[in-house]
Formats: sequence, C-alpha cells, structure tokens
Amino acid sequence: MAETSDPNEVTFRMSRASRTVPRSRAALHAVLGEWGVSQDVLETAELVLSELVTNALRVRVPRDRQVGVRIARFLADGLLRLEVSDAGSGTPEVQKPGNEEVGGRGLLLVEALAHRWGVAEREGGIGKTVWAELKASDIVAEPEGREVAAIAVRTGQYVRVWGQWHAVRAVRMEPFATGGLAVVLGLDDGPALRVRAGEPFMVRDGGVPSAREGKDDRPPEC
Repeated sequence: MAETSDPNEVTFRMSRASRTVPRSRAALHAVLGEWGVSQDVLETAELVLSELVTNALRVRVPRDRQVGVRIARFLADGLLRLEVSDAGSGTPEVQKPGNEEVGGRGLLLVEALAHRWGVAEREGGIGKTVWAELKASDIVAEPEGREVAAIAVRTGQYVRVWGQWHAVRAVRMEPFATGGLAVVLGLDDGPALRVRAGEPFMVRDGGVPSAREGKDDRPPEC
C-alpha cells in the first residue's frame, strides 16, 4: 500500500482480482471509521466505491496493471472524495439500460448517490481516474494522538510498539494467505511489522514523547 503523509488522504493500489472489490470496501470502512463519518455516509461511500472499482476491473488492460484507490476528506467543505484509477482508455458514461437488462447501472447509481462526480486524466501515468464526492458534514479533523486501525497508519507518523515510539518509514498492503488484508509497516528500527488491516495502533503525528511513556505496551500480533 502506498500512503502519503497527508492526514486527510489514504491511497493504495490493488491487483485486478475478484477479491479487490470487498478488500477496497474493507479498507474504506477502516479509514472512515477513524474519520468519524456517520453510518449513512459510510454505507453510501461503500456503494459508490464498489461501483467505481467494479467498473475499473471491467476495463480491458493487461492483467498486471493495478487499480489505484484514493480516499480523501475536505474538512472545510464537509466533503469525502473517492477516486479510482485504471490504465484503460476512453471516458465512462452513464448508461440507461432497459428494464430487462441486468447490468449497466453502475454509474447511474454513482450519479444518484454522489454530490458530484467526474473523470480526469490519470496523474503520473496512462489511463484515467473516475472520482466521486459525497457530502459528509460530520467528518472530523484528526486528533493529535489516538488509536487507529493499521490500514489508517501513514508514513511519517509514529506508532507505539515494543514499549517505544517508532517512526513509520514505509507502508504497504498485501493479502493474507488465509484471506483478508495485511498491512506491512516498515519502521525506523527493528523488523517490519505485518498485521491485519484492522489491528489497532496508537499513533502520533508530531514528535516522539518520552521513552518511559507507554513502556508497558505489548507489540501487536499478526
């Protein structure tokens, strides 16, 4: 998983597989849980992201091309933005299938649920990005210190493990052999940590507190 140090966004890439849709939805659920959105907004966001990722997976591109996902919040505007990028050409359009047709309603649903949506050229690569914004007036600013799920940890933050605070140098996401998502945290000292996406961590965005603080903490388990 490739993360930015911006506390208002999370980005990651996923392989083109049947489990990509539920995995992206699980990632969204973890992030929005930390951002304090209401259940209604969460459910709407899950539907919208599912449709965007599903459409991206249907695009004809080489199998090794991944799907990019970005989840961002705009506190001043009370907006949640979802972006899904793929390497395919063309511009998706809203279809109006007949009553007898089974498919073709993905973007119709997105248009109905989103505050606004659109398509843009993919930054730094070929293809496109389909985005949608949802109104989320209850979205909250990130507190200074708090407990978050592993999937919400970002590079540049400090996590408390092994009784000490460690700077996070790298974050990536990969599947567990038994199912579900794993987050691998590369730290400034010691081995990398591989934990489940929902594993709780205590994190800070600023400087490291005293070495005695949190000395009784135990390392998270995989």
